[in-house]
Amino acid sequence: MKHDSMLEEVPVEQAVGMVLAHDLTQIIPGKFKGRLFKKGHVIREEDIPALLSIGKEHIYTLRLQQGYLHEDEAALRMAKAAQGAGVTLTEPHEGKVTLKSAIHGLVKIDKDRIDQVNSLDQVIMSTVKTNTVAEPGRSLMGTRVIPLVIEEDRIMAVERIAASTGQPLVEVKPFRPLRAGLITTGSEVFKGRIEDKFGPVVRNKLAALGSEVIEQRFAPDDSETIVQEIRRFLEEDRADLILVTGGMSVDPDDRTPGAIKRAGASVVSYGSPMLPGSMLLMGYLDGIPIMGLPGCVMHDPYTSFDVLLPRICAGETITRADITELGYGGLYGC
Repeated sequence: MKHDSMLEEVPVEQAVGMVLAHDLTQIIPGKFKGRLFKKGHVIREEDIPALLSIGKEHIYTLRLQQGYLHEDEAALRMAKAAQGAGVTLTEPHEGKVTLKSAIHGLVKIDKDRIDQVNSLDQVIMSTVKTNTVAEPGRSLMGTRVIPLVIEEDRIMAVERIAASTGQPLVEVKPFRPLRAGLITTGSEVFKGRIEDKFGPVVRNKLAALGSEVIEQRFAPDDSETIVQEIRRFLEEDRADLILVTGGMSVDPDDRTPGAIKRAGASVVSYGSPMLPGSMLLMGYLDGIPIMGLPGCVMHDPYTSFDVLLPRICAGETITRADITELGYGGLYGC
């Protein structure tokens, strides 16, 4: 009996020696869900009880017409079209291919082209968000099609979209090991009245991305001293990144933003539309990124610093547009 022009339905008892057209899944509630038989499996006499146990009284053999693809091949071609550097592929499983990170790095995904692909009927690309930090083995994208068989023309359209810019749809950029110079401001810390809490937090955040603080210096609430400490890191040519902590509010005693400007930095933005982290300063000093970090970095687990630091460690230059985009979806813990 014909189920479809490309599938033939056969009673299980008559299927010995025939080839399965698709994966068959077994579900044992609370215990197991997985593939019982893989597409391409040749049915044996001893398989019949297992097939009947999952309610399969018939199986389907696949005879593809010219111009059509099986779901596995379609998903694999879509995944290969999307794959960029630092990304590996799984084998097709139940019609899906998963793209995973091969390295520790920053995920880059072209949302516009992903949207174009998903606007096509019956094809799916599901991804994590761009600029996600990924460890090796993290799933980044899943590809699949809705029907068991699909027109090859539709997959070719996906491949054209993926190739349209010359850049991959998904890649993982490795983190560079940066040497950070840390300047902690505030007379209360400089004079030992309170313990520095910024240093350990910043060191941990950098270490998580493969970078390190090469030296931490302390400065009172004095603009000239802060400028001198910034310039020292620059002149010693040891730092790939300069971080200045504290003194970032609108309090007249807080001198950090002005000192960063006086040191010669080109300020991309003083202020961010993300909360927490709205008082962050982002700039560049002779090509070296320099950041003024507000107090929330000490006590809030995720701030604008945590968004921008991975991008800097991946070698990206932060622009004003990057700062502007932090506002949408940027309300955390408030």
